[in-house]
Amino acid sequence: MGLRHATEQDLPRIVEIYNAAIPSRRSTADTEQVTPESRLEWFRKHQPERRPLLVYEREEGVVAWMSFEDFYGRPAYRHTAELSIYIDPRYQGKLLGKKLLHAAEEMAPKLGLHSLVGYVFAHNTPSIRLLKALGFQEWGRLPDIAEMDGKEYSLCIMGKRLARTEPNTTL
Repeated sequence: MGLRHATEQDLPRIVEIYNAAIPSRRSTADTEQVTPESRLEWFRKHQPERRPLLVYEREEGVVAWMSFEDFYGRPAYRHTAELSIYIDPRYQGKLLGKKLLHAAEEMAPKLGLHSLVGYVFAHNTPSIRLLKALGFQEWGRLPDIAEMDGKEYSLCIMGKRLARTEPNTTL
């Protein structure tokens, strides 16, 4: 049990956890449920050695997932990744987010990453509090950029510069 690379068989559960976040309007700008089929191309873009998609599994099954994605899609940003973490609502508030963030930082050097960024709605105070507690800072804010249910929401760009270590290439 613990963190492992996701397989295509995990995609329905990944989507289920993601869809559970949509009604809260705190974690995603999607306003409608997504399907495993609609997320298949996204799933297949993840490469375990470069931009992994991982699931956190307990005895009862997958309870959270974490993904690394290219930041802005240009070569000069190859050492920066956008990090996304989604946790089944029944497991939120149980330090799992902290555990996943620590794991992401531990994995970062092997992935060639020097910085991690996350896009977080400004009203998502639990996520912002967690990120700040682990050394992330607000690197930018896009005021009232999202509109959901007739309300406007600001987006915070949270970032953390990691210690620069070169991956160990010796056997």
